[in-house]
Amino acid sequence: MNFHSLKLMTTVIVAITFTGCSSLGSGSIAKRSAKLSKGIQKAYSVEYNTANRVSPIIVQSADKYKVDPILLAALIRQESSYRNYAISPAGAVGLTQVIPRYWQSSCPGDLIQEYNNINCGTYILASYNNKAGSWPKALAYYNVGPTGYNSNRRMKKQGKKYAHQVKQHQILLKKAL
Repeated sequence: MNFHSLKLMTTVIVAITFTGCSSLGSGSIAKRSAKLSKGIQKAYSVEYNTANRVSPIIVQSADKYKVDPILLAALIRQESSYRNYAISPAGAVGLTQVIPRYWQSSCPGDLIQEYNNINCGTYILASYNNKAGSWPKALAYYNVGPTGYNSNRRMKKQGKKYAHQVKQHQILLKKAL
């Protein structure tokens, strides 16, 4: 390999490292966030300001934990419909509906705060994917927990239904992009 080829290859590797690659294409966080924001607005009827505010957080968290940002955006649609202050009867909070009593030690900070909440939800989903070995199963775990999924047929069915719903939101968002 000659010097010019090596230099070109190094430049390409550095460019990929700094700009990132995802289902949103390659480019800066700002470019991918803008694309995601438009898709979220179109697919899910999310307000312009909300979509613009959370899209960079989604892209950064997805990059950090190696999660598809479109999948993460679909999970947020399923969990909270992009309502930041959503609280479930089980005590789950925020956009990704994290249950603080289970995750506070892994995800320090105020889990109502968008940045902390999205980062924590992404961390949880990535952890479940590592444990489960597939994204659909990771999504099911996200909904019913690994114990519920693996020990109760009804919970397993509920988790699979949830994973299917998130997948439908993901397909809708991909079409909007």
